[in-house]
Amino acid sequence: MTTDIKSPRPKIVGSDKVEAPYPIRFEGKVVHGFGRGSKDLGIPTANVSEDSIQELLKHKDSGVYYGFAMVSQHIFPMVMSVGWNPYYKNTVRSAEVHLINRKGLDFYDQQIRVIVLGYIRPELNYEGVQKLIEDIQIDIQVALNSLERPDYAHYKEDSFFRN
Repeated sequence: MTTDIKSPRPKIVGSDKVEAPYPIRFEGKVVHGFGRGSKDLGIPTANVSEDSIQELLKHKDSGVYYGFAMVSQHIFPMVMSVGWNPYYKNTVRSAEVHLINRKGLDFYDQQIRVIVLGYIRPELNYEGVQKLIEDIQIDIQVALNSLERPDYAHYKEDSFFRN
């Protein structure tokens, strides 16, 4: 398992066009997680049960992804960590969706719909919580930059969010 990212990170990931296996769509109920996203990191997440992410896991393994998510009829850009969270030594793999700019929206027990459009980086272990927070902040900016491209941005209007 790699620890920390040492080299400069790209500002945008993926090609200018969404490429297979993306987009990957899934939905599930937001479940209570470990409570660390808000408390330890200041980065609240919507935790999705592993059974909801099986379509994603067919194509990809643990790591950080980006795309769009809808909760309570609001669509947000998102970054999502899928994996074991080695810094916290989880014994269960989880999917944690950070809704960028969610502004306090409460979403426990709500349905979440997610369209995954790309991969940012592998899951890593960290020497300290501050390094983890720094990488998550970079992940958020990479996601926002990557989603600005026209072929990605139009997924905010995807029919999956209207059904």
